[in-house]
Amino acid sequence: MKQASETVWIVEQAKAVGFDLCGVVRAEEFPELKNTAEWLARGYAGEMKYLHDPRRDDPRSAMPGVRSVIVCALNYNTEHPLSTDAELPGREDAPRGWVSRYGWGGDYHTVLFGRLEALNARLRERLREPFEARAYVDTGPIQERVAAKYAGLGWLGKNTLLLNQTVGSYFFLGVILTTLELEPTLSAGEMPAHDLCGSCTRCLDACPTQALVEPYVMDARKCISYLTIELRGSIPEELREPMGAHVFGCDICQDVCPWNRRAPVSELFQFQPRTFSSLKAGESGAPIEVENESLLRPRLESLLSLSEKEFRELFRGSPLKRTKWLGLVRNACIAAGNSKLTPGSKSHARICARLKKLAVCGDSIVAESAQWALSRIQ
Repeated sequence: MKQASETVWIVEQAKAVGFDLCGVVRAEEFPELKNTAEWLARGYAGEMKYLHDPRRDDPRSAMPGVRSVIVCALNYNTEHPLSTDAELPGREDAPRGWVSRYGWGGDYHTVLFGRLEALNARLRERLREPFEARAYVDTGPIQERVAAKYAGLGWLGKNTLLLNQTVGSYFFLGVILTTLELEPTLSAGEMPAHDLCGSCTRCLDACPTQALVEPYVMDARKCISYLTIELRGSIPEELREPMGAHVFGCDICQDVCPWNRRAPVSELFQFQPRTFSSLKAGESGAPIEVENESLLRPRLESLLSLSEKEFRELFRGSPLKRTKWLGLVRNACIAAGNSKLTPGSKSHARICARLKKLAVCGDSIVAESAQWALSRIQ
């Protein structure tokens, strides 16, 4: 009874420090983890070598003496339009890119970690017995989605994401591994949430690059999020046009999911689209500063004009720093090539001029991407 009461208390405290969902599960080898070896053997992980870490096969390998996993979820959804909204394409005179919803604001690692540490501190205040506890936010060899399923937070959908009947899927996951023996949220014999995807295949049908090769299986090498963030080399030519305007991540498989139709909205300022100053040409041709451009559909002209120094300054504390300057400029080139920008429009000459400079830059990947874009819009 004491263990059960502690679990109830932990869930209450997790919500008190700002989490939307919380559950506890014993650290053990979950059934889905047995499929990892086959998935890796197919090459679906691409260049993400960290996914080959054998400790990911069993949470008990992630930390000495771990007995329980506390899983917490934090909603990052906002009231802004979805990537699939019909009115999103920019006008020809101002082609814009798409940044994944989770990338609009501050770095979620920092936001979640602060809350996990606050929960950890409350746990230490309550329990006097010695124990170890370690917080992870995408930083440890843990498959958070699988642990979350068995902690009672939802089911793994056909788009491979964790879905919750009430919250949808626009949420981040963080975990605390601990040596405490805690009672699981799901009682003995109680099954995780039933798979409510049913016969729906909207996520599979909507994926432009067909990264979801079958229900519940993703070939990350084709995923737009992987292509724009994790891939360091050239984007395969056959996948460039399907990428559309995406310059960082992708939301399509979530945006079409029926379980997100009524997804609650977060009021956290950290997840609202951040703004930044950008440059454009004035009437004399000289660059002038434009204040408060947003990461919600940023102008491609601004992204193509970023220097490496500007990138570091603008995206300090932002998820976008992961793609690095060269990656973001490469992605902006591809988006420009997909912009259907036609000669004579207001920004055509300026964007072509920028692409021509990039086409002869010192980085072969950016240069080739810029050349591809020019071949599409000149």
